[in-house]
Amino acid sequence: MRKIAIGADHGGYELKGLLSEHLKARGLDVIDCGTFTKQACDYPQFAKEVAMRVASGEVGAGIMIDGAGIGSSMAANKVPGVRAALCYDLSSARNSREHNNANLMTLGAGLIGPALATQIVDAFLDTECTAERHLRRVEMINAIERGTEGASASTCGCSGGSSGPCACGGHGAAGKQTGSSSDVTSKQLESELTELSETDLQRVADRIASMLGAASGDCTGPECGFCKPSGPVDPERLREFVAMGADRIVCRGNGCDVPKEIARYIDHTLLRPDATYEQIDKLCKEAMEFGFASVCVNPCQVKRSAGILRGSTVKVCTVVGFPLGANVAEVKALEARRAIREGAREIDMVINVGALKSGDDEAIYHDIRCVVEACMDGGAICKVILETALLTNDEKTRACIAARRARADFVKTSTGFGPGGATAEDVALMSDAVKGSHMGVKASGGIRSFDEATQMIRAGATRLGVSAGVRIVQESKGVTVSSNGGGDGKY
Repeated sequence: MRKIAIGADHGGYELKGLLSEHLKARGLDVIDCGTFTKQACDYPQFAKEVAMRVASGEVGAGIMIDGAGIGSSMAANKVPGVRAALCYDLSSARNSREHNNANLMTLGAGLIGPALATQIVDAFLDTECTAERHLRRVEMINAIERGTEGASASTCGCSGGSSGPCACGGHGAAGKQTGSSSDVTSKQLESELTELSETDLQRVADRIASMLGAASGDCTGPECGFCKPSGPVDPERLREFVAMGADRIVCRGNGCDVPKEIARYIDHTLLRPDATYEQIDKLCKEAMEFGFASVCVNPCQVKRSAGILRGSTVKVCTVVGFPLGANVAEVKALEARRAIREGAREIDMVINVGALKSGDDEAIYHDIRCVVEACMDGGAICKVILETALLTNDEKTRACIAARRARADFVKTSTGFGPGGATAEDVALMSDAVKGSHMGVKASGGIRSFDEATQMIRAGATRLGVSAGVRIVQESKGVTVSSNGGGDGKY
């Protein structure tokens, strides 16, 4: 893939220029298909020009940019031989290539900033479609385009013969669908789930065990039904976790209630207004010692924390619009940009709770989007704090939908300064609301023990905000901790 065709309408003109320079810096030959001015123009003509060069084989891939990326994707896909995909984050870019072998990507300049756009382009270009099952499905897409998808029952990829019903039950002798749509969907799902054999799962389990060090010792936790404390890795358990929606499974040799490496879930937090420099220094040193995901500090402590943590794997997280969320959106965005310049790599912003309770979902979207754009431009991730103790279930769901629409990275339960903290019920509700997106769920507020932490993770949390991080890790290793062994923060 040495040649790339790139095009844009007036809305994507500036981003096209930036990406062209980036592609050239990667050593690629760039063919600019226009537009060449900021004057208002029509995106379909430029999308077609890029698509034609892709379809002819003149270039290895195409990039087309307009305001939202949707219209250009529609236009490009009208050209035979083109598989255009709208890419709005790293996951969609990789997926469009790995699963669908997309050869043209479209971007929305009005939705993403230059920093994220560059990362998306790199992810698209660096990912390949190699798995047989994905290549087979891409060929099925091509067959639809050629009008030949009904020529043989074997098009579905199953083992059935051409003279009778295929193994999936969805085709007849001439390749016509004979089962109901629900039957076909069910059998296709069953086929998907059985693509990984028991041998495959055992191989995965053995590989995980070897990577994490199977000799690290047996589980010291109580029997919980999620594992066998002293038994071997069970492939069927892995299948159950996948069926329940797990997107990551951690195993420590013979299994454990929750991995002892629980520290990586934790944002080590100190947000008290009277936190001293000495306490911040201690927080950072503990984070490096225990391997926490980040330290979460007030904005005035970002620069100091970043200096201490420089060269480590621990990130600096800070809060924006904290703790009330009542700042205007533009001020929150300025806070975020300043913190990112000083070393923050994660931003936890508080939404305008009053606007949400007033039913003004557009204001909530704008509130979040302003901060998300600042984070995208600075290469930071954005977590959206809902303050769930103040909200009804409907309001929590609407806030999650707004955050998802605004392309935030996480939704988060609480500030830790409100009338209540995280609950497993809220985490489960939020996890369900963002299911199917790239978003994570951060549980924070009142999590002070290993048992409470495991409840949140099982409910769907992918990150924990705690000030009792040291205590939790010690408890996970079977160390008895005194009742006053909490953390230094409000959380």
